[in-house]
Amino acid sequence: MTKFDKSKLPSRYVTEGPARAPHRSYYYAMGMTEDEIHQPLVGVATCWNEAAPCNIALSRQAQAVKGGVKEAHGSPREFTTITVTDGIAMGHEGMRSSLASREAIADTVELTMRGHCYDALVGLAGCDKSLPGMMMAMVRLNVPSVFVYGGSILPGKAPQIDDIPEDFRTRDLTVQDMFEAVGRHQNGEMSDKALDVLERVACPSAGACGGQFTANTMACVSEAIGLALMNSSGMPAPYESRDQYGEASGRAVMDLLASNVRARDVVTRKSLENAARVVACTGGSTNAGLHLPAIAHEAGIEFFLDDVCEIFRDTPYFVDLKPGGTYVAKDLYEAGGIPVVMKELRKAGLIHEDCVTASGRSIGEELDRIDREADGKVIYPIDQPLTKTGGVVGLKGNLAPDGAIVKVAGIPTQHQRFTGPARVFECEEEAFAAVKAREYEEGEVIVIRNEGPAGGPGMREMLATTAALSGQGMGKKVALITDGRFSGATRGFCVGHVGPEAAHCGPIALLRNGDTITIDAVSGELSVDLSDEELAERKKDWAGPKETIYASGALYKYAKLVGETYKGAVTHPGGKAERHVYMDL
Repeated sequence: MTKFDKSKLPSRYVTEGPARAPHRSYYYAMGMTEDEIHQPLVGVATCWNEAAPCNIALSRQAQAVKGGVKEAHGSPREFTTITVTDGIAMGHEGMRSSLASREAIADTVELTMRGHCYDALVGLAGCDKSLPGMMMAMVRLNVPSVFVYGGSILPGKAPQIDDIPEDFRTRDLTVQDMFEAVGRHQNGEMSDKALDVLERVACPSAGACGGQFTANTMACVSEAIGLALMNSSGMPAPYESRDQYGEASGRAVMDLLASNVRARDVVTRKSLENAARVVACTGGSTNAGLHLPAIAHEAGIEFFLDDVCEIFRDTPYFVDLKPGGTYVAKDLYEAGGIPVVMKELRKAGLIHEDCVTASGRSIGEELDRIDREADGKVIYPIDQPLTKTGGVVGLKGNLAPDGAIVKVAGIPTQHQRFTGPARVFECEEEAFAAVKAREYEEGEVIVIRNEGPAGGPGMREMLATTAALSGQGMGKKVALITDGRFSGATRGFCVGHVGPEAAHCGPIALLRNGDTITIDAVSGELSVDLSDEELAERKKDWAGPKETIYASGALYKYAKLVGETYKGAVTHPGGKAERHVYMDL
């Protein structure tokens, strides 16, 4: 018989008492035994699909999780949700679906859990928005929860043939290199043959993009915030030995259920600060500045872009990962992974050690178990960092009263200031076409507006444009600002999340060609050389938001509901407005 008292668990509503005989008949129809029906029901949610390599290994990994749940006297119930994979959606209209998919993932996991009265959740995710979406659902439901990352892709290797530029032949390849190869090809510096060969070798296996792009950044967050077991995010997706982490995660969620440790016992203000530290010191994706506030919002915690950037400002950057650095996720795993990174942060007193984790142990207790040290190659000692401040910086000023964010990992301090005339584009396609045709000048600040969460709609990422600039050798000779987002794979001096967005008549909506823009990542400034009076006059002449073709459907609903970028671009009132706790209904 079950080792758990189900009298207070949600699943009692579908399995216990004479009135639930019809419900139990459904479970018998699926081959469950009487004991299994009366055990806790554990949702095992995956974002498995055939859209991209990020998610293709999740279905197999879910089976290992289910084995762990069964070993610990739980009954796993597997279900899937959607994913929109940024690598496929990038550079065209499909990218509008990406950020909206984060909300859809959280919503669908919530609805499935509620509809079937599951008692706990193990969530597996592999691609950019599916990681925060899954963690948001865990915190929203506040059930015992364990997160499992699907793992990163193996690095690609180019063959040693003369057609392929030498710098591509001598480094590990990621999908970022393919976007940059397109820029080289457009620039006449790469042949059709070389591009054709590279696209066949850049992504050699299942798994999410290999650099410290958004997926791996949020995977590191899952460990640092405590929702994932220590070191579970590092192992590449093709390694079938990942199963041990799946099984352990299944057992761990049953321990959390037995102890009544819920997601919001794990996700606290302190654990969010730990997560932001890890993003900063690894040179992680600017998208963490959007996702951490959104996860916090689900718990009713005010942890906005400003708070994230405050932590970024005084956290050393000491893990040398692509796109700003040299190494990929597999290298970080082999160097000891996030546990060794957090151990270095602890040496500088930058980690809250009392935060509880998915194992039931505190962060401090987990780090006490780690005997490996920084290797000095992938993970530098914290007292010998790559730079003294984080790889991601927040900006504010009269061009971004609500803030903006820029990734400076790999950019020397002397190149973290940029002043130049604006060249304004009304959408990403306009900007990409101009870059492709070289219709811009060295020293300009390229402005892409109307790409915010509401105005886009969907807050697209600008990787195609930024990668084309890098491929043309102009990544350091121009800057770029947008009310949209940047991919975690973006490099160069690129400012995203400029708020308020153009659709809400933020100052970015009022810019004109030739306006002098200053970006200073050292002082944290993003400003335009216009007086308050001039901006007010321009505001009077503003014609209103750019008209959108998305006048119905999911993106219409998203644009109507989505809030400010600096608060995480969320679509509902969050934990502060709750009037019930799902687990206690």
